[in-house]
Amino acid sequence: MRIGIADTTFARYDMGAAAIDELKKNASDLKIIRRTVPGVKDLPVASKKLIEEEGCEIVMALGMPGPMEKDKMCAHEASTGLIRAQLMTNTHILEVFVHEDEEEDPKELKKLADNRAREHAQNLIKMMFHPRLMEKEAGKGMREGKEDVGPL
Repeated sequence: MRIGIADTTFARYDMGAAAIDELKKNASDLKIIRRTVPGVKDLPVASKKLIEEEGCEIVMALGMPGPMEKDKMCAHEASTGLIRAQLMTNTHILEVFVHEDEEEDPKELKKLADNRAREHAQNLIKMMFHPRLMEKEAGKGMREGKEDVGPL
């Protein structure tokens, strides 16, 4: 199975490496293809190219938008682009964004980025290899990178 990892130089933590490490720990026979681009708005085309030109069956798009209002707008545009790329290719692209203002303490931000990348990598494995496990988690209020909130 070919897995695409698209990440950015703008991010303050190497979430791509964390995702790749988690994938390799939990699944065998993966061909992981990584493409690093400058920022989050570059992720949609990088993801689409991983699917169309590299034959990836699923892609993780990892980014860390900054705290400014302009950064939030760029993240929204990137997210919209990722959705369009999914629809154009009929392929899942897991958006894994950590916004810099989610945590004030740099150590906590680093921990959040690592956890979110790893937990989304685990979601990818479930989606591709164990879909029934994902179904069992429906409606459970699960959160990637932070504590789960639980079901209602």
